[in-house]
Order: sequence, then C-alpha cells, then structure tokens
Amino acid sequence: MQVKDVARAIEQFAPLQFQESYDNAGLCIGNPDSEVTGILLTIDITEAVLDEALAKNCNLIVSHHPLIFSGLKKISGKTMVERCVIKAIQNNLSIYSAHTNIDVVSRGVSYKLCEKLGLINCRVLSPLKGELQKLATFVPKEYAEKVRDALFKAGAGNIGNYDSCSFSQSGKGSFRGNEKTIPFAGEKGKLHFEDEIRIETIFPKYLQNNIIDALKNVHPYEEVAYDLYPLDNSFEIAGMGMIGELPENAEEINFLKKIKELFSVGCIRHTNLRGKPVKKIAVCGGSGSNLLNVAIHKGADLFITGDFKYHQFFEADGKIVIADIGHYESEYFTKEIFYDLLIKIFPKFAVHFSNINTNPINYY
Repeated sequence: MQVKDVARAIEQFAPLQFQESYDNAGLCIGNPDSEVTGILLTIDITEAVLDEALAKNCNLIVSHHPLIFSGLKKISGKTMVERCVIKAIQNNLSIYSAHTNIDVVSRGVSYKLCEKLGLINCRVLSPLKGELQKLATFVPKEYAEKVRDALFKAGAGNIGNYDSCSFSQSGKGSFRGNEKTIPFAGEKGKLHFEDEIRIETIFPKYLQNNIIDALKNVHPYEEVAYDLYPLDNSFEIAGMGMIGELPENAEEINFLKKIKELFSVGCIRHTNLRGKPVKKIAVCGGSGSNLLNVAIHKGADLFITGDFKYHQFFEADGKIVIADIGHYESEYFTKEIFYDLLIKIFPKFAVHFSNINTNPINYY
C-alpha cells in the first residue's frame, strides 16, 4: 500500500475541495508513491508524535490539524513546526492531514460528537451553500436510461435521504454535421431532428469532472450537448456543526457533568444556566462560536463547542446555554473517524492511535 492509497481513501470520504481557503489539508510532507509500513493517527503533529511514529514503525502520520498552516520562508529549526519538518524529512515520514474538509462532511467531526452524546435525529447545523450544480443534457430516447444510470453511479442525483433523483422531458433536438463528422443519427450536411430526452440532475461541484466524464463515456453523440448551472441551494448533507436531540430531557447541570466526564474536560466554561431541561443539542468540533446565532435560531437548548471569547458569551442572552469544552477536547475523537475509515478499507494493515496528549492547554 502506498501513501496515495491512504490519501485517496480519506479524500473519498472528505474531499479536499471542502476545505476552507485558509486551510492546508492533504499530503503535507512525503512522496505519494512511498510504501506505507504503518499509520499513526493523531490530532496534532509534534516532535513527540514523530518520535512515537518512529518507535511504532509508522512512516505515515495522519493528523487532524495540519503541521503547516501558512508558508514557511525558512526551515532552520528555530520553531517547533520547522523542527518537525526537518525530522519528518530526515526520517522519511509522510504527513497527511484532514482538517476543515472532515469538519464539514455529514459523518465528520461534529457527527462523532453527536454519536458520543447519544443524540438522535441529527442533521447539519449550518449547511454549505454554493456547492451544488445542476446538469442538463439531451439524449436520444433509447439511451436515456443508460445515461441516467451512469450519472447516478458517478455521484449525481442525491438529495437528502434520496438518491437517483432526476427530471426528464421529451422534445426534439436539431443538428447538422459538416463533412468531418460521423453522426450517430442523420446524415452529414443535412439538418436532422431527433427525438430526445432532456435529463436534469444535481451534484456537488467537486464531482464535476467525474460527472462530465461519465456523461461523455456513455452518450452516443460525437458532440455531447450539456448545460451546467450553479445553484444557491443549501447542501444539506455537508456543513459546519450538527444539531440533534437527546432521547430524553436532561437537567442542565447533570448534562454538563456528563459532558465533562465523556470528553475528559478539565473545565467547562459555560453561560448562566436557564433552569430548564435540555433536549435539543447543537455541537461543533473545534472553533464554533460563529455558529451561536444559528444554534439559537434552530432552537437548541445547549451549544457545545470550543474557543468562545469573553464577549461572545454575552451573546447567549439567556436564549441558550453555551458549553465551551475546549478545542482539543471537542475534536479528540476525530482519530476514531480516521481509524474506522481506514481499517474498513485496509483491514489487515497496522493502524495505531497516538498515545501522546498534544493539547497545548493545561488545567490546574
């Protein structure tokens, strides 16, 4: 197995196209063609994690947070990041990261929080926008089913819990080929009218090349006519945060105690309790303070995330309980996402959890 095989498996689950513009997910260090001896899973890359990888004969480290967020002008070993880069290269270690791209997928970081909390009826808190496109193409009637099936297999036609979604309409298409053509229907140099089906379907834009390739591979025409339309619809199965419900109401203080124990939190920073049972819970792994108003709008009783600033706590305004459990703590179980994904695809390969606590924040 090569590094690129692992990268491909992760990116099929969490496409790199979903990462934020500031992010640096993907293969940071290493040759994609290198053979993998073992994989170490971690939240952060530190010198101790690199030492652990070497001790466990793991030459590929898969992390949540990228080692390099911004460009390095020098690699002299003066900073922790520079020292890690030097050590990784000297020891032929590859480093791969899935960050904001694994935050936004429907079974990503926030979903894992919901899973650990036992939430039901879970859905994306703030769905992505501008990620969907519509394809319209024109196909001879006898080829319509074949083309539809190819588009669906390439990833088109998924809306919520439904797949194979499309719309079809009959009509007549016209065309005239010049002397260089070998037309599927009609004769070169003569205007031809063909009974066609207009097929419309939607797909996430990161699949555009796959969708168009699938269309052209099965369409009988020399020149395939198709239109692409950008959509402003929400992509309901991808986005930041999740919201779900507890099977039964819980007392606020008891639920906070459960959170502290479940996520091994040294301290929960929270707003005033409202004296009401909690049922609907919003979560966001990492830094989710920008989703507070969305959580309030969607009726959440309590919002679990990390990195709230002092003045942001006032914005709860008695409408919701904020539970800031810490950035690291809210993403700790991301390693399990990697493990479950990789062990399913490569069941006989050595995949290890890092035993290093990389949380830079300590509690006294």
